[in-house]
Amino acid sequence: PVIQGGMAWVAECHLAAAVSNAGGLGLIAAGGAPAEWVREQIRETKKLTDKPFGVNIMLMNPESEKVAKVIVEEGVKVVTTGAGSPEKYMADWKAAGVKVIPVVASVALAKRMERCGADAVVAEGTEAVGELTTMVLVPQVVDAVNIPVIAAGGIADGRGMAAAFMLGAKGIQMGTVFAASKESVIHENYKNSIFKAKDIDSRVTGRSTGHPIRVLRNDMARKYLELEKEGAPFEELEKMTLGSLRRAVQEGDVKSGSLMAGQIAGMIKEEHSC
Repeated sequence: PVIQGGMAWVAECHLAAAVSNAGGLGLIAAGGAPAEWVREQIRETKKLTDKPFGVNIMLMNPESEKVAKVIVEEGVKVVTTGAGSPEKYMADWKAAGVKVIPVVASVALAKRMERCGADAVVAEGTEAVGELTTMVLVPQVVDAVNIPVIAAGGIADGRGMAAAFMLGAKGIQMGTVFAASKESVIHENYKNSIFKAKDIDSRVTGRSTGHPIRVLRNDMARKYLELEKEGAPFEELEKMTLGSLRRAVQEGDVKSGSLMAGQIAGMIKEEHSC
């Protein structure tokens, strides 16, 4: 009942395969990547594991339609979605036997996803990036829908999993703990930032743009929040963050890079294998 979060630039073939080999459900994050990159990652993952794995699609990706087709063509059996509604792809995915699990941040969206044929939903609390806490959101979604609910946000160990089950969830999704794992490809500087993080060291940026993310505090986050408070236009904010996650993941830039992590980072103190 453990799903690895679809983290752009982080959730690639090696991490997805490691999680699936360990008994969870690994995900490849399409993020803003081209469809053919996603196809290559799927094929590489198949070489590394014979266990089920999935793909996460950010529906604001300009190539999301092509990625949706790649999923069918490559025989992927699980897809999670974020940043939009997957309704227009649902018929093709269902015909191909794909299990569709949208990420939701509200009861209303969960009910809408159930109506359009979702097999389950991930209820993601503000500990990750949503508006409501996991403790508040999960039981309300559980009560509102008749499909399985997977809890996400603020979970990193068995205690969090047990709490999620008590709230009515049938499984959990974790991101930050897998980003900091031995099998993760992120730069050591990024991992060390997670290990050093305290309970109050994360901030949500991008709420004004409609595309919020949770990151660890650093120079970039501080400057971004200052600009956001001043009412800076979307274009200025977008320009500031362009390539910032890649710099953090690949180059270890912990000052001007985007150190995406959940509030649970404060509990993660050392590197573990998946």
